Amino acid sequence: MNKTYTIAASLLTAAAIALPASAHASGTGPIAIDDGVTLDPMLNVRLRYEGVDQDDIGLDADALTIRLRPGLKLAFNNGLSFLAEAEATLGLVNDFNSTTNGKGGLFSVVADPQNIELNQLHLNYKTKGDDQVTIGRQRINLDDQRFVGSVGWRQNEQTFDAIRAQASAAGVQFDTTYAISQRTIFGVDAGRRQAFEGDHFFVGAGYKLGPVKLKGFGYFLDYDANELINALSSQTIGFRANGAVPVGENFKINFAASYAVQSDYKNNPNDYKAEYIAASLGGSFKGFGLTAGYEELGSDTGATVGGLPGVTAFRTPLATLHKFNGWADVFLATPATGLRDYYATASVKLPGVKLLPGLNAAVTYHEFEADTGGANYGNEWDAKIGFKLSKIGILLKYANYNAKSFGTDTEKLWVQLGYSF
Repeated sequence: MNKTYTIAASLLTAAAIALPASAHASGTGPIAIDDGVTLDPMLNVRLRYEGVDQDDIGLDADALTIRLRPGLKLAFNNGLSFLAEAEATLGLVNDFNSTTNGKGGLFSVVADPQNIELNQLHLNYKTKGDDQVTIGRQRINLDDQRFVGSVGWRQNEQTFDAIRAQASAAGVQFDTTYAISQRTIFGVDAGRRQAFEGDHFFVGAGYKLGPVKLKGFGYFLDYDANELINALSSQTIGFRANGAVPVGENFKINFAASYAVQSDYKNNPNDYKAEYIAASLGGSFKGFGLTAGYEELGSDTGATVGGLPGVTAFRTPLATLHKFNGWADVFLATPATGLRDYYATASVKLPGVKLLPGLNAAVTYHEFEADTGGANYGNEWDAKIGFKLSKIGILLKYANYNAKSFGTDTEKLWVQLGYSF
């Protein structure tokens, strides 16, 4: 990766050059434009290098992209607000397959196409008790984003044309969304993949019992019959529990567990039923943390696929998939025989390092296998380190997937600079 390291070094040099200017910059914050009316300008800039090596299939990639996300929020003191946000991604080094640039077969995939779009445009009303309704194109991140998320890791964000209502009563938090469009990460040149239409309902009810947060949920995805992905129409019903328990001074135990059952729904031409199981347990002491976890996306070997006997698995097409099953993104689509992911993470946060504010690091190891059939898919190491230089956030990130019976050996490196107000 000689070219990789050259570009990475160039990005860090650019950050150092930018420091004097950024040190004098500051977010403007809300600006009063009338009695009880404020206008809040927002800007997020992200410059990122992503390098990919897939030697077994003779492909690699070098992608240097910059993402600009400007926005304005107009707010009234009666709880009403209006937000408009644009998003633009530009490729500076384009030796990669963005999935829309015609370079498939020449380079590995880096799914950050050049794009200009309206990312968010919505009206929100919030009461003093934090009950609220949001109507329009919006970002939606539910819980850990395993089922619904904004895919925030990619340069182009996933948003939804939807109406969402959040309210609480008698200690129960209710969250209900009806979405008619999934605005994907693939951008304006993706044809039918730019957005998928349908009738989707996300329903959740949560309750806090001491240190434990309990939630029941239902996700009902009904893609239009003429969409490319109507085979992903599904109904998923389950529950989640998570929390943190202090044990003595400076020590804390963290835990999370989820279970769900998924089956075909509405326009799905297939017939199947599969389970989802996830559990993690960890501890932290003075910024140092250890976590062990297991996630299973089950498989139905008795399914009917296209009218014939077949095999299919639990899928989460609206998730922020990069957060799960390794950063190499080998398992963005669940294999038909399902997936079991055994993982362990060691992490550290060192906020007291004055030269590198917010310094943090983590290393994760994954073992992957099939849910049915016993195949050993492979294993993966992931590592990251992040910190700030003045107002610029710096992230270095690495993934190395060692293939056994699924996919191909994949090595990825990222260097990312970010600034926002």
